[in-house]
Amino acid sequence: MKNILTALGLLLGYLDVGSVRAGDRYSGEPWVSRSEVIAQHGMAATSQPLATQVAIDILRQGGNAIDAAIAANAVLGLMEPTSCGIGGDIFVLVWDSGSQKLYGLNGSGRSPKSLTRAYFDEQKITQMPNFGPIPVTVPGCVDGWFMLHERFGKLPMKDVLAPAIRYAKEGFPVSELIAHYWRIGGERLKAYPNFATTYLPEGRAPAKGEIFRNPLLARTYEILADKGRDAFYEGELADVLDSFSQRVGCFLRKEDLVAHHSEWVEPISTNYRGYEVWQLPPNTQGAAVLQMLNLLETFNLQAMGFNSADYLHTMIEVKKIVYEDRAKYYADPQFAKLPLQDLLSKEYAQQRRTLLNPQRAAAQYDAGDPALITSDTIYLTVADRDHNMVSLIQSNYRGFGSGLVPDGLGFCLQDRGALFSLQAGHANEYAPNKRPFHTIIPGFVTRDGQPLMSFGVMGGDMQPQGQVQILCNIIDFGMNLQQAGDAPRWYHGGSSEPTGETISNGGFISLESAIPEAVVKELLQRGHRLNPQPGIYGGYQAIWYDAKQNIYYGASESRKDGCALGY
Repeated sequence: MKNILTALGLLLGYLDVGSVRAGDRYSGEPWVSRSEVIAQHGMAATSQPLATQVAIDILRQGGNAIDAAIAANAVLGLMEPTSCGIGGDIFVLVWDSGSQKLYGLNGSGRSPKSLTRAYFDEQKITQMPNFGPIPVTVPGCVDGWFMLHERFGKLPMKDVLAPAIRYAKEGFPVSELIAHYWRIGGERLKAYPNFATTYLPEGRAPAKGEIFRNPLLARTYEILADKGRDAFYEGELADVLDSFSQRVGCFLRKEDLVAHHSEWVEPISTNYRGYEVWQLPPNTQGAAVLQMLNLLETFNLQAMGFNSADYLHTMIEVKKIVYEDRAKYYADPQFAKLPLQDLLSKEYAQQRRTLLNPQRAAAQYDAGDPALITSDTIYLTVADRDHNMVSLIQSNYRGFGSGLVPDGLGFCLQDRGALFSLQAGHANEYAPNKRPFHTIIPGFVTRDGQPLMSFGVMGGDMQPQGQVQILCNIIDFGMNLQQAGDAPRWYHGGSSEPTGETISNGGFISLESAIPEAVVKELLQRGHRLNPQPGIYGGYQAIWYDAKQNIYYGASESRKDGCALGY
């Protein structure tokens, strides 16, 4: 049937097979896309449609993009606890139209002061646990919300949190993909304190379409709306967290909460083919995006062809090269000396680029020496009528997080400490009161100093890989905002990790099914190892500002439950 339709199209002059580009939209191709959302006054894109609607409602009530982003994040903490919540951390990029400047917020928490390196040696623990009491770090989300709101917010915090409180009390229908991950996480964590009573009503995860309520979280949100961030870090909520942690063998204490503070940080950037791409500095992995772009900019990716063997091989090898630096250098800058300026230099990129063999996959790359150069997560984005734009990412890590649900509070504590290394001398080695290496990264693009795109891709170490693919889809292949997210992706796993793990034999690649079989065979011949895995390709949202028309474009891909809406 497809051949008949193609032939008919050629006969009528609708198709020219010699001019089909990656950005063309044909419903009969291996991958399809839908229209972008276009609006004048405001735009929001999140991973859950009800959260997107809440963001739009806040904008229509007179709130700005910062208010709407916080409101949507609070709703997602209720509706998508499989990925985020106030037990986790937050990172944000904010374009402020008043000052015409991009601001960065690092809202990540630190390790408990009472958990010393000696404890791991005494207990003969050689690798950080993924769940339970040990990897719990201070939750940074709430402090991040209030710092954002204090500096940029417009509506009262009571109004901002009101939609999440209402949904938590009245309930909401669980969406399809979230229900899937809820079932998986529930099976894994059901034995942890208070988890089942909070998240597994009737002894199981809620199915798609079932109504879920969380009155305990509603009460927690009400306390925050009424008493502010200090209730969480110094007041009654901090007391609950302290007593609960002591009861379940967690090292988190009230003194850790009292000492917590988010930080305003200067975003870092590189120029890729005339576009300024912005990230947050370490302890995030955002610099990996910039390093990858620096290596890629001398290649003619468009001439290689979208998702051709040459293109995919080049992208994958560049990723492998950069991730060795990521494993060695990225860490809390207050504990490790980071050669960031050198890592992001074009000269260093040229040095590292020479390692790439265009015809053969490398079994292993070593991290570079920049001193030789002289010179599951949610993402959401909101933009308002005044052209403020917010790029926000927030997570518990590994789904629900640690599995520990503090008494009566309705949320799960994160397990970000699992990303610490226990390797002596490693930049990311565990220490008390230290921020772990972080995978979650919001992205932003400007051109000629003006805001252009707010975007992100969820999914652990997929995030830099996914962001680079999105940027190349748009900049090198001319795709629009929606097509760039719907296009088939690749994932490479098996590089050395910031936890100290070293993987050899070149790791493995996973390719989405729309990548042609002939391309897959060619990659195998070049030495790549294939390991197909569903559900690891991230989730994407984006907003694009067209200053000439003074309109927004919004996009949200089909790999998640979410959507983009505007007004």
